Amino acid sequence: MTTRLVIASVQANPTVGAVTKNEALARKLLAEAREQGADIALFSELFLIGYPPEDLALKPAAVAACRASLDRLAKETAKGCACIIGLLWPGEGGRPRNASALLADGEIKAVTFKADLPNYGVFDEKRVFEPGETVLFRYKGVAIGVPVCEDIWRPDVCAELKAQGAEILLVPNGSPFRRTADDERIAVARARVEETGLPLVYVNQVGGQDELVFEGASFALQADGSVCMSLGFCEEVLALSTWEKKPSGWTCVQAPKTSWPSLTEAIYRAMVVGLRDYVEKSGFPGVLLGMSGGIDSALTAAVAADALGAGRVRCVMLPSRYTSSESFEDASACARTLGCPYEEILIEPAVAAFEAMLAGPFAGRRPDLTEENIQARIRGVTLMALSNKFGLMLMTTGNKSEMAVGYATLYGDMCGGYNVLKDVYKTDVYAVAEWRNANTPFGGVYQPIPERILVKAPSAELRPDQTDQDSLPPYEELDGILHGLVEEEATLDEIVARGYAPEIVEKVQRLLYASEYKRRQAAPGVKIGGKAFGRDRRYPIVNGFRDRVSLSVE
Repeated sequence: MTTRLVIASVQANPTVGAVTKNEALARKLLAEAREQGADIALFSELFLIGYPPEDLALKPAAVAACRASLDRLAKETAKGCACIIGLLWPGEGGRPRNASALLADGEIKAVTFKADLPNYGVFDEKRVFEPGETVLFRYKGVAIGVPVCEDIWRPDVCAELKAQGAEILLVPNGSPFRRTADDERIAVARARVEETGLPLVYVNQVGGQDELVFEGASFALQADGSVCMSLGFCEEVLALSTWEKKPSGWTCVQAPKTSWPSLTEAIYRAMVVGLRDYVEKSGFPGVLLGMSGGIDSALTAAVAADALGAGRVRCVMLPSRYTSSESFEDASACARTLGCPYEEILIEPAVAAFEAMLAGPFAGRRPDLTEENIQARIRGVTLMALSNKFGLMLMTTGNKSEMAVGYATLYGDMCGGYNVLKDVYKTDVYAVAEWRNANTPFGGVYQPIPERILVKAPSAELRPDQTDQDSLPPYEELDGILHGLVEEEATLDEIVARGYAPEIVEKVQRLLYASEYKRRQAAPGVKIGGKAFGRDRRYPIVNGFRDRVSLSVE
């Protein structure tokens, strides 16, 4: 029985469904771990198929591909350095199991299964997986418990592994980013450590998958609950931790510790990684976006340039008769500072053509929102034409505040394949933009967003002297109400009690519910908070429920 164990925590970026590619990545990283002197390498949850596989897990061919890949990978461990790696495994009732296998000495030594399947928020694992029993792994005489991700969020599985004789817990995870995730994970892991008296190594995957971003931020806890290892945020890392068996149990004697970013920086980095992997893993050569001279498109352009390189981000200004000279200047300045290709395409000829075409049907009716939306839809058609012609993915730039209340034009500014601001409220857009202006992550340029963009009143510029606040409450007020309605599911009385006017709260609720049909047709985007539209919050489109402010609220 060994008294010293070197564990390689593999914080890597698999691609969902790319089993052969993920196998090659695992083989490369296992070789690196072996060369660095690791005894065992711990990979993240379902590494060979990628997480989350969703209904791809139900394909027998995908399950078979995982098993064939595991057999080949097992042979690599004959050279030294065992590994624990996740994959799909056949179940008994038609659905697969979420498995982790111990590979050592050139063969598959044991397989354990995820027991607690999450079925909330972004997770619907009970739909695609069968639960299974979690069994103890033994390697070099060490009894290793391998609870998989959700298995540590309740005491049962870890307690059972302790009862089976586990000496240390190695936890593979596919846990997506959200604002509060890091603190919550450590609190949960610490609770399991305190209950079992066992140290714990938590390895999370990194990278983007559709709307989800996995930030890594892996860590390890001593048996007393203290953090002894922390790995980078949104970075691929292979890190070694050295553990020694003392009379009191296994103790970490050496491991790296990395500081994690502030919340504002974390949001920005998550947006960059989410967009980068969505574009790269989908095979797009680059992206395209409409530059309005406003804060949303400016921040989106900065994220895209940092994610892909400025040369792969094409910025297009589409001015109308209502576009101000300041918007021209600000859009151009932002693109120029970032180094992105920039051009201007006037939409006035198309606007005039629509006015002439619809003059008869519209005769006798005053101009209204219809004419504003025509301008937005002309822009959408123009940008989609450029996307089709050049193969670039069109990015849409609406923020969560706008999407919540429907302040967006269907088939107009909502056109696009991805939206990095989809789960970011307008007030947070300003905070993140200010952070980006003061910092140069990913080797990007300093202060890419003109100061005037940060201070001028937001406007869609679809009619003379228009501002967002013509139709909406100030964003500080709107976002406070929306946070209560969306993130907290608070009652109207509770929100009014915080100081908001009852008629404004009821108006925001009405707009929120009435705009569900738009959100169902919106582009995917990076999940940032706890209630992202589409992934977390799934409301019916036809919805007759309305909360009301009671007369007792003062």
